Amino acid sequence: MAKSFKAKHSERIIFPFDKQQQFLLMAREKLDIPWSSFANRMRIHKRTLNDWRRGEYSMPLSVLKRICRISKVKMPTDIKIKDAFWYVFKGARVGGKAVYRKYGRIGGSPEYRKKKWYEWWEKKGKFIKRKIFKRKLIKKPTKNRYLAEFIGIMLGDGGITPSQIQITLNSKNEVEYVEFVKNLIKKLFKLNSGIYKFKTNNAVRIQISSRELVDYLLGLGLNQGKGQKPRDIPQWIFENLKYQKACLRGIFDTEGCVYTHTYRVNRRVYSYKKLCFRNRSQQLLESIAKILVNLNFKPKITNGQSVSLYDSNETKRYFREIGTHNSKNLRRFNN
Repeated sequence: MAKSFKAKHSERIIFPFDKQQQFLLMAREKLDIPWSSFANRMRIHKRTLNDWRRGEYSMPLSVLKRICRISKVKMPTDIKIKDAFWYVFKGARVGGKAVYRKYGRIGGSPEYRKKKWYEWWEKKGKFIKRKIFKRKLIKKPTKNRYLAEFIGIMLGDGGITPSQIQITLNSKNEVEYVEFVKNLIKKLFKLNSGIYKFKTNNAVRIQISSRELVDYLLGLGLNQGKGQKPRDIPQWIFENLKYQKACLRGIFDTEGCVYTHTYRVNRRVYSYKKLCFRNRSQQLLESIAKILVNLNFKPKITNGQSVSLYDSNETKRYFREIGTHNSKNLRRFNN
């Protein structure tokens, strides 16, 4: 019977997102034994192992070393090692927020604290230069087709706040595209993206906090606008056909739809592929149609709500000449 593992003073291991589960699976497959036997070999409780497999808790460094030694799996290089009680500070913040929501303040007299803070700020605080207040520099690429495609992605599924950019995609059928967008951001701006999965639906958000990036994108012609949505294609995109193709690909890869139109004539059934993009911005729809016309397509704007390619040959030509980086759209087209 495996003993319950207690590591009160052991350093903890923080894996990148989903990597802890992958590591444990690799170690078990290397030993080729059931999970219950794996728990016994590593001298941990089965419930503890299940918590680690779900990524609910971090793993002690001592156990990680034991797993690597017994299973002959190499020690991961992309992990972080933290003190045993690193989570206490996180819990304290959560508790503080709960107290604030309930009572509207946290301890003491808010008037007295405000008065003393103001005295400190006037005498000393405002003269101190701190790195935390300094903007983090980013790479600012010159206009190119990769940047044009990123602009299209932002127009399709992106949002801009005063301090962040966000791109929301599907966590189930756009896994590969999430990686593509992350790599594109890294290539363009030398920034790492945060990935946040929603618990209530199949959405995943790529998020970057950078006022410098926000200002740069606003300078390129994107807008925060109503609902923090960029609403139209910047004019510099129209200076170059390669920019137009790339921007169009980014828009359709995020918010475009490939569907099969089926109808019956004289007892015969006909079906063919259509390409459609829906948006409430009439200005954006007209700009998309303008690019399609520039590329010798024949788009149609329907009810001021969507722009489409109805001809199946034009849909085929779109995928042949414009292409896609989102395998979801390619699967729908080939199905």
